[in-house]
Amino acid sequence: MTAAVAKIGKQYLPRGWTHFARQLAIWFGFFFAYQVARGIADRDPTRAFQNGLRVIGWEEHVSDLFEVTFQNAVSGSRFLTEAVSWTYWNSEFTVVALCLLWVYLRRHEHFYAFRNWILLANVLGLIGYVALPTAPPRMFPSFGFGDTLAQISGLNHGSGLIQLAANPYAAMPSLHAADALIVGISMATVCRRWWVRGLWLLWPSWVWFSVMATGNHFWLDCVAGILVAILSALVIHRRRFFAPAPAA
Repeated sequence: MTAAVAKIGKQYLPRGWTHFARQLAIWFGFFFAYQVARGIADRDPTRAFQNGLRVIGWEEHVSDLFEVTFQNAVSGSRFLTEAVSWTYWNSEFTVVALCLLWVYLRRHEHFYAFRNWILLANVLGLIGYVALPTAPPRMFPSFGFGDTLAQISGLNHGSGLIQLAANPYAAMPSLHAADALIVGISMATVCRRWWVRGLWLLWPSWVWFSVMATGNHFWLDCVAGILVAILSALVIHRRRFFAPAPAA
């Protein structure tokens, strides 16, 4: 049995079982850190609601609460309601984890840049959650927002699984928005078929729409998440971006 497991590791894992286990430990270690940050943010709901009201006030001042328009657009379609709800729920840990696994196994030379970009963006996001807990749009029904996930059987914020995994006051910045951008660009870079690359480049826009249409993020949260992804890219790829041009 041990020999068979070792053979599988040599055949399918680029650097063997030990290295693969180390990557799993890093990923689940981050998930644990997320839960710690979630617990800290949960201690100050009053501040989270105040920050949410500030976001609403700023958005109303500069443009409009078009997140409500997005919600109204999908509410009349059961298909769209389920599509945006499942996108919101799976685009973070599920899609990110599967993409990391695929890149690790099939495009291993790109894995470290992808993993480090994701990790740094998420660490910055966790700092934001602790420093600036913000209630999401769905917690402000008086402004016209609703909880789209509540319409999906077994997929609502009151269920035990979502209460365990989700941070109720983690709206600013949107890590859904940040990770979607990172995944979309990274996967478009490593995939070989042009139409697959095109689909991955569309992925961030669909996730941004979904998190707003479900009432889980303001558009300002998404902008902040995009900036987090860009800042993280500048740090991770600083040599590529800032290296001096070769002499002529």
